[in-house]
Amino acid sequence: MDVSTFPTKGNLIKARASLELSIQGYELLDKKRNILINEMLSLISRAEKIQADIDKVFSTAYKALQRANISLGISTLQQVGYAIPEEDGIEFKSKSIMGVEIPIVKLRKQEGIKVNYSFFRTNYFLDIAYENFNKAKMLCLEIAEVENTIYRLAEHIKKTQKRANALKSIIIPKYRDLVNKIQNSLEEKEREEFSRLHVLKEKKGYK
Repeated sequence: MDVSTFPTKGNLIKARASLELSIQGYELLDKKRNILINEMLSLISRAEKIQADIDKVFSTAYKALQRANISLGISTLQQVGYAIPEEDGIEFKSKSIMGVEIPIVKLRKQEGIKVNYSFFRTNYFLDIAYENFNKAKMLCLEIAEVENTIYRLAEHIKKTQKRANALKSIIIPKYRDLVNKIQNSLEEKEREEFSRLHVLKEKKGYK
């Protein structure tokens, strides 16, 4: 038998302390969950806006690319494509928000858009396409960071909700029941002790 459930004043104090701690823990988890939910909803709205911007930028880029393809020819665009280096400046870092590891995705510091082709054999349409594809690249990095953050927040919210539910539905009722049982048992013992003392006094002739 668990000695912590014995009806003693010491166990009553411990049970009350555990109950109070469990209630405080639940309140903190509930506040944390609400903060994370609000943050996630804000990020969802941001992701929707970024996605709309990506669609718009890609549409502009492909239209300009089609015009450049018509005016310059496929072979010229292929040569320009070979001249553009693969992107290798992406950095991945992380930060912690309320115990959740949040990713940070960005490019190494660059000064403006670096053009890797000659202006001699190209035209305005290619410049527009190149500029917008660069914008799309930055937006893709941004939405990757935001969507990954949303996923991690959602997972952490589930865990927080599970812990909060365990406290609310299991732990807190358990300690409330224990406090009531110990308190009722102690009160019953006090009444029995009072009755015994009263009987002893009557036997000894005390009023």
